[in-house]
Amino acid sequence: MTRAQVLRFLQTYAVLILIVALMVALTILSDSFLTLRNLLNILNQNAPLAIMASAMTLVIIVGGFDLSVGAIFAVGSVTSAWIALHVDPYLGLLLAPLIGLVLGVVNGMVITRLNVHSFLATIATSLIFKGVAIVISDGRLISVRIDSYIWLGRGKFLGVFNSIWIMVTFALILTFLLTRTTFGRRIFSVGGNEEAAILSGIRTHRIKIATFALAGLAAGLASIITTSRVALGQASAGQGMELQAIAAVILGGTSIYGGQGAVWRSLAGVFLLALINNGFNILNADPFFRDLTTGLVILAAIGVSAIGQARR
Repeated sequence: MTRAQVLRFLQTYAVLILIVALMVALTILSDSFLTLRNLLNILNQNAPLAIMASAMTLVIIVGGFDLSVGAIFAVGSVTSAWIALHVDPYLGLLLAPLIGLVLGVVNGMVITRLNVHSFLATIATSLIFKGVAIVISDGRLISVRIDSYIWLGRGKFLGVFNSIWIMVTFALILTFLLTRTTFGRRIFSVGGNEEAAILSGIRTHRIKIATFALAGLAAGLASIITTSRVALGQASAGQGMELQAIAAVILGGTSIYGGQGAVWRSLAGVFLLALINNGFNILNADPFFRDLTTGLVILAAIGVSAIGQARR
């Protein structure tokens, strides 16, 4: 194999190799790791992040970054809890993803209409959205201990947590959109070469707005899973999740330069991060080494992506 082929292989499958190696190591080191209960718990705990990372994949492929999804998550959390408490629990579960969708559209409009880089634009909108979450909650925790609300985050279907079913369904829908539709092909075109996409007649602004809208929808969906699970809406919810989602996407081999990537890779990236955390918890190791290990793995993934881009 040539060097270019090796780099391409690593960018595509390195995350799977790391997952297998880590699972083997943890199985040897701990009897409690490779059990159905532990694996389902890992998936359940990380389902909200996986949903957000799935949508973030489309944003990064199109050539953008969304640093506001954590704040959208917070808005979804407090809005859902407030509506569930004062109006109707089912309405609270329904409206949070739609609110996330609207806020995602706002992001897309700001980026395209004002011609602002998504990195800077979403930093600004994240501050606004966090302020909105604080206003809605009045800076307080909103407790929602209502059975017709918490069933989503705590319930199971066929012995599997509802959150896992939602995660898998959402990821499959995004995979279909990305790989089997004209919309998906246009996402790759815009991310690969925006000028060429414009010349070919693609309305690049609409494509960008749509990807940010999906990222907002995903953040809203993730928020109701977590909020219904803990029965608590809070303005600080989702803090740091935007960086975790981006890290998972990069770990999965999606290029930070846009134009290439896959949803399944991002899910693998989330699972790898989850295994690292779970492994250190099982082994009761120093959290410093967990953060150090995670940082080194992410740095290596960025390096592979950068080298691959340089050779394109």
